[in-house]
Amino acid sequence: MKTLSNHIILYDAECPMCKMYTNAFTQTGMLDVNGRASYQNMPHAVCPMVDMQRAVNEIALVNTETGRVYYGVDSVFKIIGNSFPVFKPVFNFAPFLWFMRKVYAFISYNRRVIIPASNSENSTIQPAFKLKYRIAFLLLTWLAVGGILTLYAHHLTQFVPIGNPLREFYICGGQVVFQGIVISIYMPVKRWEYLGNMMTISFAGALLLMPVLLLAQFIALNAIICTLCFLAVAGLMFLEHIRRAKLLHLGWLLTVTWVVYRLLILAVILI
Repeated sequence: MKTLSNHIILYDAECPMCKMYTNAFTQTGMLDVNGRASYQNMPHAVCPMVDMQRAVNEIALVNTETGRVYYGVDSVFKIIGNSFPVFKPVFNFAPFLWFMRKVYAFISYNRRVIIPASNSENSTIQPAFKLKYRIAFLLLTWLAVGGILTLYAHHLTQFVPIGNPLREFYICGGQVVFQGIVISIYMPVKRWEYLGNMMTISFAGALLLMPVLLLAQFIALNAIICTLCFLAVAGLMFLEHIRRAKLLHLGWLLTVTWVVYRLLILAVILI
């Protein structure tokens, strides 16, 4: 594996995902041991070369010899392409590059709601907010959660009737609308940040149910076991909602309304 020398990648020190994959570059030898630094502690030598706000939005890779700066997916492809030249033709294929730039932007502009930072409000420079990527995130997670729960509902029929095939999509979308109204009245400035965090919790909960769905393809699972697994996941989601609400300084109101909505829906389904 060839090391990309004389380059420094700048990552967000408050982003666990950014720290993880940039550390992997140095640990595997794709970059020099000192080939990464947080933009919060950017080396003075590279300061004049970097567009700081763009580096916050899209991770930057700086060539310390020429001063050239790569941003976003281009910086990642530069590192990988240097270590694995076989991928260069794919990375240079225009349609693939366009698509991956969109994927990277989707993740980057939503990274603070996917994994929230504990002290982000103390930062002097914050990632830019782009509404189209947040709405895309909400739509994607809504579809994924609705689809997974629709499948899972077939394992709860002993306790909960199946109902309309689109019921879980209505429930999930209804919670977005319901909580959106509450946060808009309570603290509108954090509307999109909260909704992004809420749907991350829902998506994570749906993913935790996937092993049960996969296992059910091979063995017959008792409805009681499936229900207990569902309740356990709901409990974890509740705890995570409390944690994230505290990080967002939202108090208990949003957690209470989050629970109330789910209990009301359950009552309506059972009735």
